[in-house]
Amino acid sequence: MSEALRLCLVGATGLIGGKVMEECVGREDIRLQAIGRREAKLPPGIRIEYFVADPSKWGEVFEALRPKAVICALGTTWKKSGENEAAFHAVDQELVLSTAKAALANGVERLVAVSSVGADTASKNLYLRVKGETERELTRLRFPRLDILRPGLLIGQRDNDRRTAERLGIATAPLANLFMHGKYRQYRGIKAEIVARAAIALAKRAARGRFVHDNDAIRRAANSLPILIEE
Repeated sequence: MSEALRLCLVGATGLIGGKVMEECVGREDIRLQAIGRREAKLPPGIRIEYFVADPSKWGEVFEALRPKAVICALGTTWKKSGENEAAFHAVDQELVLSTAKAALANGVERLVAVSSVGADTASKNLYLRVKGETERELTRLRFPRLDILRPGLLIGQRDNDRRTAERLGIATAPLANLFMHGKYRQYRGIKAEIVARAAIALAKRAARGRFVHDNDAIRRAANSLPILIEE
């Protein structure tokens, strides 16, 4: 049996991070680690090395853990940032980039970063523009392997309250998806656990390069992850 992948999760308190932990329960091919600013709710049966530290110390934690791959699921919303552009920027760009730089400096070979459909440096939408700028800067870091995930509307139960528009979008997603074809397929709603499975599957891939995954590619990657067989 091959050695388990040392995989570090950053952003465990969010929707995708929580699903990544759930998907790793019982997996012998993953040695899961996590770094966070605060404790996260851990799923039953999880085996994990979880470190709570100030972001300024994350480089030291990477140095101690020596993961081969990192899944970065950091992110906030306009509302959670207090509708403050600087606060939003601090998490969705500055923290993501500082985390990536710390990981690269400590030997991490593969980075899987969760971005968003529509990410574009030229977008008039602040959220999408920041996502696009962050993707651009991640590419410039030159990880041996970089995977950027651009999911559509994430479907899943969050611990915190959603905005009314987001709740409505999730409720209507199954119907709306039926009308989204061609170039609009990338905007379809997608379950958070599918994105999590894709992130894990991509973290296990050794081929070098930069890869961007839309909804369809995320689903293909998720389906490639070997199913855990219960004994």
